[in-house]
Order: sequence, then C-alpha cells, then structure tokens
Amino acid sequence: MGGIQMIKLFLTDVDGCLTDGGLYYTEDGKESKRFCVYDGMGMVLLQKMDVPCGIITSETSDMVRYRAEKLNLRFLRMGVGRKIGDSTVTKLQACQEICDELGITLQDVCYVGDDVNDIDLLEAVGLPACPASARPEVKAIRDIRVLKTPGGQGAIRELIDDLMKQ
Repeated sequence: MGGIQMIKLFLTDVDGCLTDGGLYYTEDGKESKRFCVYDGMGMVLLQKMDVPCGIITSETSDMVRYRAEKLNLRFLRMGVGRKIGDSTVTKLQACQEICDELGITLQDVCYVGDDVNDIDLLEAVGLPACPASARPEVKAIRDIRVLKTPGGQGAIRELIDDLMKQ
C-alpha cells in the first residue's frame, strides 16, 4: 500500500465507518450517533498535511453536518444514493464531481466504505479500504485494505496512521 504521498483526497462513509453502524433513539424518538474522536483527529491531521477530507453518505442528518463542521471537512455530500426529483446521484458520481473540482482522478482518492452501496466507489478509487466490521461483499473487493479495527472505534485513524507512516 502506498503512503500519504499517493493520496490527494480522503473520503469516508458515515454509518459503519465513522460510527459503529448503530442508531440510538431517545424516548422522544430523537436519533443520535456515536463518533470516535480518534477518527476525527486523524482527518484533522490529514488536512494539516494538505489532504482534503470529506464525507459521502446517503445519510441526511444534522448530526453528520455538525461532525463535518467540527472537523472543518472540505467536502460533505449527504443524501447520496437517494432519489432527488427524477434522478439519483450515486456515491461514485458524487466522488467524481469532487475529483473534477480538485482536478484529480479517482486513482488519487482513498475511500472508506462498509456496505453494498459503497461497492461501486470502492472498486473505482486508487485506495479502497473498509473497517473490520464491513459486509463480506465489501471485504471481497479486489485490492481492498481490510482494517483491523471495526467502524466507529478508530478504523479511520488506523488507516490514516498507516498512511502517514509510509
């Protein structure tokens, strides 16, 4: 696996990657998520090395927006994969739009995903990765980096630390 010098963009999914994939509900029906601070710090460190970071998710929640804002992430694409009007933007299309904006290719991207809606994007990027807790279909992707850590427990940080060491 190449090091940080090969990455020009770092993107991740939310549920199952930045979180443990669980949804928590209060008695009044409000949803909450648990994010790992180690993952957040990893993304902050990458950004300090001039590697833009972001989130691509089908999720559409204020919690995700708050987390992205707190980490000063450059890119946040929510509701991806959901039908909007007559069209549906896939995660791969959303990533390609970001790449076009930055003037880079998909081969310059590291993406972390964990479920079937991430497969097309994972198969297209230069450095695909998934948490230990990812779905078997994702772990079976050719050349994917299967991390030792489950999602929401520092998997993102594990990958970033490894990239920074190489």
